[in-house]
Amino acid sequence: MASRLLFRSAVRALSRIGAVRAAAPARCVSAGGIPSDTQQATGLEKAIMTAEEHGDDPYSVLKPRSYAGTKEDPHIVPSITDKRIVGCICEEDNTSVIWFWLHKGEAQRCPSCGAHYKLVSHHLSH
Repeated sequence: MASRLLFRSAVRALSRIGAVRAAAPARCVSAGGIPSDTQQATGLEKAIMTAEEHGDDPYSVLKPRSYAGTKEDPHIVPSITDKRIVGCICEEDNTSVIWFWLHKGEAQRCPSCGAHYKLVSHHLSH
């Protein structure tokens, strides 16, 4: 009860005086908008975003380009060593994977279906 009385008397006093309202502080959103992901990124994340803008894929996070799998256009397999194990699903509805070692040099064939694969060296950017 006492709080209501004090509140009402304060409201009446302020309405008689015509108190000046304080302006609300400006928000960041109204000042310049919300910064984008590239504006907020730092460190390694910014390096990856910058590389993606230039069309590079330094950490192989994007879907690889599709290849024909022929001797002239083999599937490209990046590796930081001289050999890598590769799994080939020879037919679209096949449930088994044919595993084989791929060595640096000329394109090699899958022992089951004959698709060609070529190992290329890949350097990590960090």
